[in-house]
Amino acid sequence: MSAGKPIVTVYSTPLCGFCSAAKRLLDQKGVAYTEIDVQRDASKREEMIERTGRQTVPQIFFGDRHIGGFDELNALERSGELQKALAAEFQTLQTK
Repeated sequence: MSAGKPIVTVYSTPLCGFCSAAKRLLDQKGVAYTEIDVQRDASKREEMIERTGRQTVPQIFFGDRHIGGFDELNALERSGELQKALAAEFQTLQTK
């Protein structure tokens, strides 16, 4: 999607099945992402909670846009909107 910095950020923990499923879906789509392990870094967990108002993982962002967790990511995929949402975010970044 982008040769530069990944536009997708995934807050996760190592043993979270939903985190693994989200990353697997992104991998299958060829989407580069930045993973933030909130189990190892309490400040990153606090950052995630501040950004989302949620304490559960995964929490997924396309750029600055909070998508939600795996259920929301998977719903985008099932509806055929995932690629469109990623493309829209990429376009937004290109115009900044």
